[in-house]
Amino acid sequence: MISKTRRPHPAVAAKPASRLGGTLGNERLTASLGGLLFVLLAVLGLTIPSVHSLLYEHVYLGMLLIPPVLLKMGSTGYRFVRYYTGHRAYREGGPPAPLLRMIAPLVVLSTVAVFGSGVMLLVLGPGAGLMRGLHQASFILWFGVTTIHVLAYVQRVPALVGADWRGTDRRVGGSLERRLLVAASVAAGIVLASLTVRYAQPWASAFRFH
Repeated sequence: MISKTRRPHPAVAAKPASRLGGTLGNERLTASLGGLLFVLLAVLGLTIPSVHSLLYEHVYLGMLLIPPVLLKMGSTGYRFVRYYTGHRAYREGGPPAPLLRMIAPLVVLSTVAVFGSGVMLLVLGPGAGLMRGLHQASFILWFGVTTIHVLAYVQRVPALVGADWRGTDRRVGGSLERRLLVAASVAAGIVLASLTVRYAQPWASAFRFH
C-alpha cells in the first residue's frame, strides 16, 4: 500500500531535502501509514468470517481505519499531483510501474466504496439490502487490487518505516511531524470509532434473530 517510485539517481538523492523531507519524507509517511493499515486491516479481516458474533469489533475497527486511510490517500494523492504537475523532484523520482498505475484508480475507488458503503450501512440500518450488496461486492474488488498493490511494495516498507521511527537518519527532515501525523490519525480513528460503534446495535439485533 505504498506509492512506488524508481530509485533516484545518486546525484538527485544527494540533494538536500526540505525541512519536511521532500519526496523521501512523503514516501516514508506513506510507508508508515501502509504498514499501520496492513496490520489493522489484517485484524479486521479476522472478524469477517464471524462477523455476526464479532459485529461490534468489525464496526469499531472499520471506523478506526477511516482517518489513517484518508491520510494515506492524501499522501499518495499529493505525490500524484506533484508528479503530474511537473515538480522536478517528483519527476526525477519516476512514475510507478505500469501495472500499478493501471490499478491505482481501482484501488482508490474500491477503497472509497468499501468504507463509504460501510458507513452508510450504519446510517441506514438492516433494511439497506442494496447497500449491503455493494459493501460485499466492493470488498471483493478492493481485496483483489489491494493484494497486488501490497505485494508490490511490502519488501520496502520495513526499511522506510524503521528509518523514520528510529529517528536516526538526520538527512531527511520532518520525521517527528510524520510520526505525529500517523499518531493523530490513529487517535482520531479511536475517537470516531468510539462515538459511532453504538450504531451497530440494530444490525446486532437483526443478526440475533436470523
